[in-house]
Amino acid sequence: MKATGIVRRIDDLGRVVIPKEIRRTLRIKEGTPLEIFTDKEGEIILKKYSPIGELNLFAKEYAEALAQATGMIACITDHDQVVAAAGQRSREFAGKEISRELDRVISDREMRCFHSGERGKISLVENQKENAGAVIVQPIICDGDAIGSVSLIGKGNGEKFGNPEKMLVQTAAGFLGRQMES
Repeated sequence: MKATGIVRRIDDLGRVVIPKEIRRTLRIKEGTPLEIFTDKEGEIILKKYSPIGELNLFAKEYAEALAQATGMIACITDHDQVVAAAGQRSREFAGKEISRELDRVISDREMRCFHSGERGKISLVENQKENAGAVIVQPIICDGDAIGSVSLIGKGNGEKFGNPEKMLVQTAAGFLGRQMES
């Protein structure tokens, strides 16, 4: 565990303020769900809660099916990281922290297509190498909240997504969102 040197007191309602610097670094915003753990030494551990993390194995299998059906890279994310990735070069994405641009697309709650060769490309993960192919992103909505995304990354330059790819990511995101609700 890393010491910060910051000390906070509990108020009369039992609340503790998480310092702004830590919230910014860990991307904790108002309304971000946190899990609370305790250990044997009496320490309290706060961890960002990822509902998609509960579907980890299922998400990996779904990403593999998408990649196999399309021949593209398929990624499933929560608000923090790529939970599952499949297809060629998927190791560049698996387990990595998502980019701020992708977090914005998820928060906007609308499908977005980014075609290669056009301005306004998107990086799915922080410090991503140049992405030559087109990218399509569909946010996953669960109980009215945007909790992650399903993305397909195209193979090459000049590639554009058609209705079949759009329908695939919409179906995947809709299905994963409904799995979280049950």
